[in-house]
Amino acid sequence: MKIIITSVVVGAGFGATTSLVNALSSPYTALGAPMVGTVWAGAAKVLSLLMDAGWSWAALAVAMGWLARTWARGALLGALALIAATAAYYVTDAFALQETLAGFESDLVVWWTASVLFGTVLGVVGASIRRPGPVGLLAALTVPVGAALQMILMPPRPHMTMTPAIILAEVTVWTAAAVGAGWAVHRFRTARHVVGAGAERPGQGV
Repeated sequence: MKIIITSVVVGAGFGATTSLVNALSSPYTALGAPMVGTVWAGAAKVLSLLMDAGWSWAALAVAMGWLARTWARGALLGALALIAATAAYYVTDAFALQETLAGFESDLVVWWTASVLFGTVLGVVGASIRRPGPVGLLAALTVPVGAALQMILMPPRPHMTMTPAIILAEVTVWTAAAVGAGWAVHRFRTARHVVGAGAERPGQGV
């Protein structure tokens, strides 16, 4: 039960924070307008570009799956985290935009459905990271490769002009993707080396 509560709390916190930084980074909201031209607005823009991205939400479900350890619990926690994140996101949006939650009902249904479908799969992927061999390697590469693909196909550029916030966000994503992929490959090669070294010493301790 504790781990389920953790996934819901983490998911809700992630969704609410994403919505909040979106509002703070926009000059058209009551929260963001007073911050226009300040360093805080720039920081909020960078966070918004990083958090309000598909790979970032996928990473949330994968992380919950890794925490769960088993496929069954990973599927459950991955879906719950995304459901909670979606709910918190739209509740915070309604507050930040000074609108009623009723206006987001159709979006909630769509994204809750997606949360169940993708959250279960990504949760299993996260739980698989702990497994040795190619399965663990492929699972560990899911988020870094997904982030890289999104950067190529849909980079975080809401407009044509390249701004310092956009450049910083893209450099951050590419760096994190490279580090994540490097860690996954290093972990795989180290584990294989250990297994190979053990196989070369048959009968040790006999």
